[in-house]
Amino acid sequence: MSNFYCLPGRAGGTPVWIRTLTALELPGYYRSEKAWDLIVVSHGQLVAAMEFKSQVGPSFGNNFNNRSEEAIGSATDIWVAYREGRFGKAPAPFLGYFFLLEDCNKVKTPVRNKESNFGVDPVFVNASYSRRYELLCHRLVLERVYSAACLIMATNSPQTQIIQPAEELSFQRFVAALRGHVVTFLGGRRE
Repeated sequence: MSNFYCLPGRAGGTPVWIRTLTALELPGYYRSEKAWDLIVVSHGQLVAAMEFKSQVGPSFGNNFNNRSEEAIGSATDIWVAYREGRFGKAPAPFLGYFFLLEDCNKVKTPVRNKESNFGVDPVFVNASYSRRYELLCHRLVLERVYSAACLIMATNSPQTQIIQPAEELSFQRFVAALRGHVVTFLGGRRE
């Protein structure tokens, strides 16, 4: 499988390079660089960067916290690098966060909080891990940490069943946001 694809662009013939296996490193601010899961580059400008993450049981609690910190940290790092000019004078890139969660009973069971010193945000009281991932993805977009997020749940069985628990985090919305960004990015280029 090739590590990049060149798509002859429809916006004035602008080529778009999509990298998927190698050469995915982008400069950061808090660290020198980070490898993203997919990047899109056109004429030396970063058009998009995406993270693809997944979670299967049994340790949902530990992994939820790690995934949350990783998502917030990676995006914060690249946005500061963008502000500091690491990507030249290009328009802001699209940052996408795609999450696949195992659909099983454990992710749907309410989870208690310790609240040792202070109370948690009420939305987390008795929230299951699936609800917590939904809140994470929703807030990543609401706070403009990511341009778009997608949350998909799938059973781990021979006849996999897929659900999209939140319309605003659906695959269709994710693709529409990405497409809109790419069209705007490439359409605004001066050749």
